Amino acid sequence: MEDFKMTNTGIAIEALKAGGLRLTKQRTDLLEFLSDNQDEYIEVTKVDDHMRGLYPGLSHDTIYRNIKSFEDLGIIETHMQGEQLAVKFQCDFQHPHHHHFICQQCHRVTELEMCPMDFFEAQLPGAKITGHRFELYGICARCQQANA
Repeated sequence: MEDFKMTNTGIAIEALKAGGLRLTKQRTDLLEFLSDNQDEYIEVTKVDDHMRGLYPGLSHDTIYRNIKSFEDLGIIETHMQGEQLAVKFQCDFQHPHHHHFICQQCHRVTELEMCPMDFFEAQLPGAKITGHRFELYGICARCQQANA
């Protein structure tokens, strides 16, 4: 097996082990697939198709259970693309709290460095914010150039 120690996949494997999950060949292949596509959200059905292509006997439930476990451990991020759940490999394990710009054409994801919560908290005196998710949508520069 490859040496994963300092890669994002290696960090994900350590998170998996710390979370009490065994490192199986199927989980390793799922992590590698998500890591190889880490610049974009992938519809869960495409992840399912990929994994069932590698392991025809693998059940949908097993794949979805692993995706849920990966999300709970902070290995992946989830997002709704229309009516479909999509997943993305964690882009920044050192700073798990971050936000994204998502291109609506190519679906590439760009990590945003700033969190706008100070702006919103100032408008809600006395409120206790318990969580948030901030995403911007549009067409990236590369897609705009390709369409010009």
